[in-house]
Order: sequence, then C-alpha cells, then structure tokens
Amino acid sequence: MIIVMRPDATKKQLNHLVEKIKKLGLKPWISRGVERTIVGIIGEEDIVRTQPLEIFPGVEKVMQILKPYKLASRDFKKEGSVVDVGQDVKVGGKKLVVMAGPCSVEDQKLLISIAKKVKAAGATVLRGGAFKPRTSPYAFQGLGEKGLKYLAEARNATGLRVVTELMDIRDIDLVCKYTDIIQIGARNMQNFNLLREVGKTSKPILLKRGMSSTIKEFLMSAEYILSEGNFKVILCERGIRTFEDATRFTLDINAIPVVKSLSHLPIIVDPSHAAGKWGYVGAAAKAGIAAGADGLIIEVHPNPEEAMSDGEQSLYPENFAKLMKDVEKVAKAVDREI
Repeated sequence: MIIVMRPDATKKQLNHLVEKIKKLGLKPWISRGVERTIVGIIGEEDIVRTQPLEIFPGVEKVMQILKPYKLASRDFKKEGSVVDVGQDVKVGGKKLVVMAGPCSVEDQKLLISIAKKVKAAGATVLRGGAFKPRTSPYAFQGLGEKGLKYLAEARNATGLRVVTELMDIRDIDLVCKYTDIIQIGARNMQNFNLLREVGKTSKPILLKRGMSSTIKEFLMSAEYILSEGNFKVILCERGIRTFEDATRFTLDINAIPVVKSLSHLPIIVDPSHAAGKWGYVGAAAKAGIAAGADGLIIEVHPNPEEAMSDGEQSLYPENFAKLMKDVEKVAKAVDREI
C-alpha cells in the first residue's frame, strides 16, 4: 500500500503519518519524487485497511499496490531511479554507464593495465572478480582479499569505480571495505539471506538475474534488498537458460522494456555472459542499448588465451574501444549518451 502526500504537505504532517504507521507495527518507506512524496507501507495490509489514513493532514490519497514487489514497482515510484556510485557515476540517467574489466582479478600490474585501457575507451567502472563462483571445485576460485586489494589499487591509479562479486555473508565487511558496488551473481539471486544482509549496507548493489529465473522472481529478489532499506539497486540482465546452445545463454532483450515498465530500478546488460563467445558480444551490447538498457558490463582481457576464466568471451582492449564507438552511435539514436 502507498500513501500519496499532497504537494503542500508539511514535514510535520509527514512525520505524524509515519509515526502512526510505526505504531501499527508496520514499516514505512519514504520516496520523495519531483512532484509528490510517497509513503510505502510494508507489512500486513489488513491492519491498514481498518485505519482512516485518508483523513490525515497532508494525505492526498491511499492506494493499494497489487504487485508482490511493492518497493520495486512503478506504483511505488513513478519516475526511474538513478543510483549514484560515486565520482559522478550515476546509473539510470541519460548517460549510459559501462563497466569493463577481466572476469577474474589475476595480477596487480595486469589489472591496472586493463583499467587504464578501458577507461581510455570510455568505461567508468572497473569490473573484476576476487571471489569466483565456478561450476567445478577444482577451477580457479579467485584471489580473495588479495584480489580486492588489487581492485582498490587500480581504482586509486585510474579513478574508476569498482564492482566485484560477493558470494558469502561472512565476507560482507571485507568486500565493502574495498569495493564501490557489490555484485550479487546469477547463482545467488535467490540467496535470500545474502540479499537481506546486503540490503542493510549503504553500498550500491548490482543484482544479476538468475539463469532460470522469471522477471517476477528477479524483481522479488530486488525486493528483499529494498525491504531492508537499501534502495541503491541496479538490475542486470545476463541471459537465461533456454534450449538453444549456440550461445552460452539467451539474452532476454524483452526483459529490458518489461522491467522498465514494471520497475523504477535501472537495468544494465551483460552481453559477455549471454553470448559466451567474444564475436557475438558487440551485437548483443548494441541490442541491449537500443532496447533501453542503462548500461553494460563487459569482460575485457589483453590475452584471452591465458585468462584464468571466461577467456572465450573476453574482448581484446582494442576491440572494446571499437565497440564503445559503435555503442555511442546507438546511444545517440535512442537519445542517450556515453
């Protein structure tokens, strides 16, 4: 349920309403828009239905949110959210955000070299995995804290923001110490305990869609984070599992406009994991931007043959630079910019 405040509602009237909601044992969330302030109510709605909230001073109307993802829905917030990740990097505005870097953090000098090259091409966020979820327990699992330190050093050397994946609740404080954006990978999209914990942090969260998850399930996972108070959520479409095996996954281009219509949260595209082969990454990236995505996350490596993970889908830095020029053309066509 949401309560829409009048344009001339005072702070005192808003506080009075919020206190009433709390006394009912419910949780209020305040969203201040351009024209209206909206108060979302989380909890048992039957309690609210017995209360004459419409008569409270400053209240314009009371509305039920029918969708199960209440805080993530457009009903709760009409305008699209913009997530500020620092250094003037904002996801969800007119300017597209490109995150680029190696799948795994392998070496300090190599990482800084890649960071400088992707920044020169136009990226504003460095991606790199310090903890790597792998299908095989014998595959490279990442450098752990050493990898996080390398990411922080690359940030200091280039000014890029940093995004890396969190896999374990026990590592939250450690990852928060070194990173600017916490990534929740596809395999952990429905790790609800982990979602609740990152929801208690103040860090922006990049939530990837599960490989076999519906859009509704995707948004419900975002709801777990939002319900704990963290509204800095960035969604990521990274391809879903279908019967097709010509590519690693099937990039669900439809998901971008569908999510945009249902949710105020920004959404980016991961063409690298969707394609699984570097030769298809460019086409998928441009398609994502044309469909309305707010940015891209792309794997880049100077020597894919020797990459510790996902070399087959990683772009050479020079190919990434060329793609950025192509993406800029598509962005202009849909009234966006790089």
